[in-house]
Amino acid sequence: MNGETSHPAPGSALPSTPPAVGTTAPDFVLPSTRGDHVSLRSLRDGSTVLLAFFPAAFTGVCTAEMCDLSSDIEAFTRANATVVGISVDSIPSLMEFKAKNGITIDLLSDVRRDVTRRYGILNETFFSAKRAYFIVGSDGTIKWKHVENDLDDKRDNSQLLEELARLG
Repeated sequence: MNGETSHPAPGSALPSTPPAVGTTAPDFVLPSTRGDHVSLRSLRDGSTVLLAFFPAAFTGVCTAEMCDLSSDIEAFTRANATVVGISVDSIPSLMEFKAKNGITIDLLSDVRRDVTRRYGILNETFFSAKRAYFIVGSDGTIKWKHVENDLDDKRDNSQLLEELARLG
């Protein structure tokens, strides 16, 4: 190759698979529906964090999922877990989605898809996040993860709460 070094295309060196359990969760700073920017580090402040990546606001399964998480927020709080939803939708879309559906959890916008890529869950077909869940401990490591194989599948809150209880 005439002494030239081949460089990967921008973004191609990012993980194509989710980070492993036991590894440090990729930190991020994303705009939030609260009107500020939120980092994973700030969310971890003494608690476990449930990152719930979802493909798109205003779709059936995603709406049910975010509404269910909101309905059970007290159970998640008792489990010492902070719950946030993350999608590639813009903040104005997420704010409307939240208001229209009575969603009480904070939603974060990864419109540039940087975090979705770093977590290895970019759906290349739809250019959105795959539906995925990561439990991040207060120490910053991934304690549990699950990526749905089908966009129409989601975890029941009871399963997520069981994982939180198991992890203590």
